[in-house]
Amino acid sequence: MPHYTPLIATIVAGFTVAFFMGAIAMRLRVSPIAGYLIAGVIVGPFTPGFVADSNLANELAEIGVILLMFGVGLHFSLKDLLDVRKIAVPGAIGQIAAATLLGMGLAWGMGWDPLAGFVFGLALSVASTVVLLRALQARDLVQTERGRIAVGWLIVEDLVMVLALVLLPVLAGMSKNPAGSSAAAIVWPLGVTLIKVGGFVAFMLIVGRRLIPAALHWVVHTGSRELFRLAVLAIALGVAAGSAYIFDVSFALGAFFAGMILGETPLSRRATEETLPLRDAFAVLFFVSVGMLFDPRVVIEQPLPLLATVAIIILGKSIAAFFIVRAFGHQSKTALTIAASLAQIGEFSFILATLGTTLGILPADARDLILAGAIFSIFLNPFLFSYILRNNGKTADEEADEAADPAPPGPASHVLLIGYGRVGKRLAAGLRANGEALVLIEEDEETAAAAARDGHEAIHGNATDKRVLKSAGIDRATSLLIAIPEGFDGGVIAEKARSLRPDIHLIIRAHSDAEVAHLRKLDVADIVMGEDELAAKMLSLAVQPAPSGTT
Repeated sequence: MPHYTPLIATIVAGFTVAFFMGAIAMRLRVSPIAGYLIAGVIVGPFTPGFVADSNLANELAEIGVILLMFGVGLHFSLKDLLDVRKIAVPGAIGQIAAATLLGMGLAWGMGWDPLAGFVFGLALSVASTVVLLRALQARDLVQTERGRIAVGWLIVEDLVMVLALVLLPVLAGMSKNPAGSSAAAIVWPLGVTLIKVGGFVAFMLIVGRRLIPAALHWVVHTGSRELFRLAVLAIALGVAAGSAYIFDVSFALGAFFAGMILGETPLSRRATEETLPLRDAFAVLFFVSVGMLFDPRVVIEQPLPLLATVAIIILGKSIAAFFIVRAFGHQSKTALTIAASLAQIGEFSFILATLGTTLGILPADARDLILAGAIFSIFLNPFLFSYILRNNGKTADEEADEAADPAPPGPASHVLLIGYGRVGKRLAAGLRANGEALVLIEEDEETAAAAARDGHEAIHGNATDKRVLKSAGIDRATSLLIAIPEGFDGGVIAEKARSLRPDIHLIIRAHSDAEVAHLRKLDVADIVMGEDELAAKMLSLAVQPAPSGTT
């Protein structure tokens, strides 16, 4: 058997170089996405040295898109989708129209024909699924109103692109043979596509809504965690593939509906946990695959068209989205979030560019500009997103006033508890029994809601975020109990907490000697490892005198 295969080489090169570049990016306090993109350039065909298989990388990246949309669907409901339809549908269509017109204007300036300009503008109008969702998830915005609007907006864009991919060959044929064209040539494929999309949605709501939960519940009763994990992946990938091959719907849209249906069952949290590692791994390959497409020569050969292309993506479509959202009566904070999340392009743009070039209606220069525009917009998006959300449209004086505001209401002194799992629940119950005031931080929304129902003051958020710690009143906390099972993550929380309260008393849970050693290096004195406590208790029971009357 040969030791070299393109698939293994691509996976190994992608993950290894992405790890090193992502680590460097983190050390430089830059988004790791930038490191993953540079990793793609390094292993791509336009730089010397090893060249990974770009076709295989793109297919592997598609798995990341599927799992990412499946994960979003798990936390999304049909009601959430319908609630944002009044802004998401007209907003997405309006923003697509604005970006397409800007792209056509640039194409006209470069002497391209109108159809080429239309395809070019359309490719610049659609945001990347992976980039948008990673930006929202990194800031815990998916479950907020603005996050739901952004996801609904993204789904509408995907549906528009599905229609565009069907109609593009028809438009190409009409442009080459105007005499043989007719209205029926457009109406027929459009009608067929709408019927297929409607059929897919109906199938998922009628059949999938019954079949998917029933199948997963049967797997749960087998008691096999391995089989459950396999079932979740089979549902995510199987529905995504079926939606594409049978109904001509995108992989991402099919996976989203599968996740949304599964999210209505009590098993949604467990399904999320099982798919999370694979989702993150393959999402990294998406950014690597994008980096592999970048040809640095375009920066030298077409600097001004490239600058104009990036301006349309980052400024043109974002400004259009901002004013559309504001026109529908939403706050500036919501409009800025939507605008920032859409300020990039990705996978559908590549597909449109490839199809347009294959059909002979898009010049090769346009494809290069689209790919380069994607690289630069994805690279800049995390910085733009952070800047907009940090400033949030406020003046410096307003921000200073907010910083001087008193701490959020709550007990004058309390214990701050991180995590409401098996250990956290027992700690919370014990603290209450002892009459201690308690504020709880829990990252999982459903678990935080359960803690609130149990009568605790619970905050939904990530405790590694200083804003969340401040909102929980860390400045008034007598001690910080970190009850999450991951000791290394507990160390990160401890460092963030100490940067806000250097004198706070820390008690942290650990699961291994390596975690204990890591926490010791952070000068954490009180570390509780479950195995040590179990061994001590069992030893005390083993060596104590036997009760009288026993043999």
